[in-house]
Amino acid sequence: MDHDAYTQLLADLGAESEHLTGHLRALSFPQWGLATPAAGWGIQDQVTHLAYFDDATVMALQQPHEFRPFADALMADGMDFPDRIAANHRILAPESMLDWYADSRAKLLDVLSKHEPRDRMPWFGPDMSAASAATARLMETWAHGQDIYDALGIEHPPSPGLRSIAHLGVATFAFSHRIHGVEVPSHAVHVALDAPDGGLWTWGPGDSADKVRGSAEDFVLVVTQRRHWTETDLVAEGSAAKGWLELAQAYAGAPSRRLPEVTP
Repeated sequence: MDHDAYTQLLADLGAESEHLTGHLRALSFPQWGLATPAAGWGIQDQVTHLAYFDDATVMALQQPHEFRPFADALMADGMDFPDRIAANHRILAPESMLDWYADSRAKLLDVLSKHEPRDRMPWFGPDMSAASAATARLMETWAHGQDIYDALGIEHPPSPGLRSIAHLGVATFAFSHRIHGVEVPSHAVHVALDAPDGGLWTWGPGDSADKVRGSAEDFVLVVTQRRHWTETDLVAEGSAAKGWLELAQAYAGAPSRRLPEVTP
C-alpha cells in the first residue's frame, strides 16, 4: 500500500469512528445496557472492546517489546479473553466508557499517522503491518458498530471504508477455510460487488465458475459474520463460492460458525 492509499485508509477509519461516536453521545443511560446481537454483550461491551483493542494496537506500535508478554498472558488464561475484558469493564459509567473510546481512538489515529504503512508490529497472532492494523481497526469498528446500530434499530451510516473491509474479506479466503479445518479450494472465486457510489468492485478471475455477486454492504455483513449470506441479497454460484460464504471470517480468532453441509 502506498502512502496516499494509507492516508485515505486512516481518513476512512476516522469517518467511521465519528459516525459511531456521534450515535454514542446521544444514548440515554439505559440504552448503554441494551442487548446486541453478540450473545451476552450490551452496547457498553461493544464500546469497551473497541477502546481496549485500540489501546492494545497503540502498545504494539509504540512498545512492541512490552506487547508480546501482555498478549501472551492474556491468551494464557483462555481464548475467551474478549468476554473477560467486557465483563471486567462493566463497572464503568457510560460517560467513562465513551471518554475512553473517544480518547483511545484519537490516540490510535495519531499514532498510526506517524507510521509508514509497511511498518511491522506484533499482534495476538502473526506480526502485521501498520496498514493491516488500520484495516483491522476499520473492520472491527464497522462490525461492532453494526451490532450497536442493530441494538438501536437504526441504519448503519454509509461508510467510505467499505471497499477496504470487502478487500479484507476477499483476502481472508484461505484463512477462513483453514481456521475451520476445511480444505482451501484450488481455484479462485470471482467477487463482483455493487459499490455505494454506483460503481462495481471486482476480485478474482471473471471466467471462474464460482461467483459471488451483490452489494458491498451485504458482502461485508457476511464476512464480518453479522448476517448469514442467505439473509442477504448476495447470489453465489458454485460449491466453492457457497462453501466460502458459509464460513467467511475477516477477523482473527477461533472459528465462530458450525458448518452445515453445502449442496452445490
